[in-house]
Amino acid sequence: MPPFPRPGRTRTQDRTGPVRRGYRPIILLATATTVICGLIAPPATAAGGDGQSTDALREQLEQLVSAPGGPPGAIAVLQQGKERHVLRAGVAEVGTDRKPRPTDHMRLASTAKMFSGAVSLQLVDRGKLRLDDTIGKILPHLPEAWHKVTLRQLLQHTSGLPDFSQAPEFAATLTADPQRVIDSRRLLDFVAEEPLAFAPGTRYAYSNSDNIAVALMTEAVTGKRYEDLLAHLVYRPLDLRDTSLPKGSEMPEPYLHGYDVQPPGPPEDVSESYSMSYVWAAGGSVSTPADLNRFIRGYAGGRLLSQPTRREQLTFVEGANSSPPGPGANAAGLAIFRYKTRCGTVYGHTGNTLGYTQLAVATADGRRSLTFSLTAQITETTDPALFSRVRAVQEDFVCALLA
Repeated sequence: MPPFPRPGRTRTQDRTGPVRRGYRPIILLATATTVICGLIAPPATAAGGDGQSTDALREQLEQLVSAPGGPPGAIAVLQQGKERHVLRAGVAEVGTDRKPRPTDHMRLASTAKMFSGAVSLQLVDRGKLRLDDTIGKILPHLPEAWHKVTLRQLLQHTSGLPDFSQAPEFAATLTADPQRVIDSRRLLDFVAEEPLAFAPGTRYAYSNSDNIAVALMTEAVTGKRYEDLLAHLVYRPLDLRDTSLPKGSEMPEPYLHGYDVQPPGPPEDVSESYSMSYVWAAGGSVSTPADLNRFIRGYAGGRLLSQPTRREQLTFVEGANSSPPGPGANAAGLAIFRYKTRCGTVYGHTGNTLGYTQLAVATADGRRSLTFSLTAQITETTDPALFSRVRAVQEDFVCALLA
């Protein structure tokens, strides 16, 4: 979700919160799991996809962590049925020897867009919403030029809504006070004077505004806060005990510290640099690798939805990349992406934000799942070579998952 502030390097951040420093633009959000006890590594003889052993997969994480511009920490959770493996490299916090753990909190970035999908599609099942309901019907106070946009188009990023995170006024507001708690339900005001980028349904274009509008629709038809709908329709059914949608910048303990990595300087802790109210339903959620793994198994596996709604969800726009692109060939469904790799197909979402890069995928039956989390933002624009390497490693992990 560009452009967002990146802390300068004139002072050091302490544990009580970020120090106000000079800022310069950076992408924040892209356009922008079952608890594993003991963290026992699987045996070196365990086979992954394409002949990869778990030791070989772990070595790939180590190489990412040691690469110039690489993340200080990495953790992947692979689950095949009831068998779970945790692979990790680096540290959860620079200056310590604490390893990343599946119970450490982290920012979900755009993988959180699946949560708004989980809420809205369940409301479709319950008759509160229809996929062809329009902004004009549900949110008539929004600009008239947007009124023909449907819920389906919002969920599939074919709406044409201008992206609020690209608006100059939004960038100026955020840069002026990154930790200010703003009214998230007014985020679309930043682009209220702008027309649609294209006629609804005629193109695919990833927009953070889409998920804000989806969340507002769910509130309008239920009379309940989006945060409460998340708790009732997502957290409780899937037993997510460490997932939340905060307003401010503080991270719950313990957490994976996120870093701005710009060699040759040292990694800069940016974990608590900005308020989640600036992103809300477009990517403000906080969770853990354990909870995220549990979520993707239920969501991609269809546990939350009826078969008719799931068939609609799994109707794809071919060649539509998630942002950032995920492993293999990408296609966009309704708040979910399909990733066709050389070893098979998985479903889920990517995400990156200041300090974090995420991938969460599972098979269509939810029996095999992967969460892949890095503690630095790595994008195709800021470091194309390293990002290409990350995608290749992610595909190797998917192959191991599907072996």
